[in-house]
Amino acid sequence: MITQIENGGVTAPKGFKAAGYTAGFKPSGLPDLAVIVSEDHSPLPAAALFTKNIVRAAPVEISEENMTKSNGKIAAIVLNSGQANAGTGAPGHQDGLETVQVAADALGCQPENIFICSTGVIGKRFDIEKMKSAIPTVLSAAKSTLEGGFDAAKAIMTTDLRMKQTAFQDTIAGKTVTVGGMCKGSGMIHPEMATMLGVISCDASVGRDVWQKMLKKAVDKSFNAITVDGDSSTNDVVCGLCSGASGLTISQNSAEADALQSLLDKTCMHLAKSIARDGEGATVLIEVQVKGAVSDEDATRIARTVTGSSLVKAAIFGHDPNWGRIAAAAGRARADFDVSKLKISLGDHLLMEHGNPVPFDAVAASSYMKEKAEASAEHYLSDHDTVLITIEVGNGPGEGVAWGCDLSYKYVEINAEYTT
Repeated sequence: MITQIENGGVTAPKGFKAAGYTAGFKPSGLPDLAVIVSEDHSPLPAAALFTKNIVRAAPVEISEENMTKSNGKIAAIVLNSGQANAGTGAPGHQDGLETVQVAADALGCQPENIFICSTGVIGKRFDIEKMKSAIPTVLSAAKSTLEGGFDAAKAIMTTDLRMKQTAFQDTIAGKTVTVGGMCKGSGMIHPEMATMLGVISCDASVGRDVWQKMLKKAVDKSFNAITVDGDSSTNDVVCGLCSGASGLTISQNSAEADALQSLLDKTCMHLAKSIARDGEGATVLIEVQVKGAVSDEDATRIARTVTGSSLVKAAIFGHDPNWGRIAAAAGRARADFDVSKLKISLGDHLLMEHGNPVPFDAVAASSYMKEKAEASAEHYLSDHDTVLITIEVGNGPGEGVAWGCDLSYKYVEINAEYTT
C-alpha cells in the first residue's frame, strides 16, 4: 500500500543528499541555491524533460547537452533561484558552463555529469563569482536527512507562497521503495513540459531508457495536466534520478515496474497539484473531470481547455456559477462530441444536461465555491479546497482530468509589478 512520508522530500529515498544555501542572488537575502547529489557522488541513471519554449535558458541547453554526453548519468543537480539566466546570450551560456565545471571539480566527476537549473527574472545573469564561491560550500553541506531536502526545496522558491515537496513509499517485491520530489512553480504554468523546476528521486534501480519512459508517463498525468496562466517558461524542466539503494531492480513490462509507476505517478501528481494550488493569487484549486469522450486524448484536451479558460477561472474567483463559460471552453477544445449529450456539474450542482440548461440553485452553487476558497485559506494541500467541475460529452470510453486555479486580482498585481 502506498503511504505518504511526513515531511518527506528528495532525501526521503535512500542514496541522496541535499542542501539549501544563501548565495546572494535574491535581494531579499532568502536562500537561493540548492543541490541534490548522489550520496557517494557517483553518477546515477537520470531522466529529464525540458520546456518546449524555443526561447530557452542557458541551463536548459547545457543540461540537455549533458544528458546526451553522459548517456543519462548525473551525479548532482544544482539549482538557483533569483535569476533565470535566460535571454542572456553567450555570456549567460558561459556562466552555466563555469557553474558545471566548479560543481564537477568539487565532486570529482566529469562536467557532463552535472545538471543545472535556474529560475527567476528573465534577462538576468546570476553573479558567477558568487556562484563559484557558493557551490563548494553548499555541496559540502549536503545531508541525507529530511532536513537537507527541506532546505533545498525552500531555496528554489521565487513567487511561490509555499514550499513544495513530498515523498511516497511502498513495498514492492519485498523491498521498501521510496519516491520523493520537490518543485517550484506559481506563475508561467501551462502544459508544455515541464511547467516548473522539479526534481524527482527514487531508490529503485531502473535502467535509463525505462526510467525515461516512466518519468514521461508520470509527467503527462501530472505536470502536463496543470495550468495557472497559459504561459510556459523559458526554464521549465524536471529531472529524475535513481539511486538503486533500496535493492530493488526494475525490469521493463514487469509487475514491479507497474508498482513503481504508480508510486511515481502519485508523487508527481501531488507536486503538480501543489503548484496549481499555489498559482499566483489563487484562492482555490480547480479540478476538471471529463468522461464519455471518444478517447482519453480528447477528454484530456477538453479538461485542459476548460481549466485554462480565463473566463472560467475568473468566474470561479467571483463565485459565479456561469456554466456557459464551461460549455464554451469545452466546445473549442478541438475534440469532437455530440452537444446534445453535454452534461456539466459544479460539485453536486447539476447545471446542464442533454445539452440543455437545467434549473439549479445559483445561490447554493455560489456558496459551494465560496466555501472552497475559505477552506483553502485554512487547510492548504487538502482536497477541501477543490472546486470540482465534471463534464460528460457522450458514451465513449475516453476520460481525462486537469487541474488549475482561479484568476484573481492578486495575479494581475503580482505580474504587473514583477520587476519593478
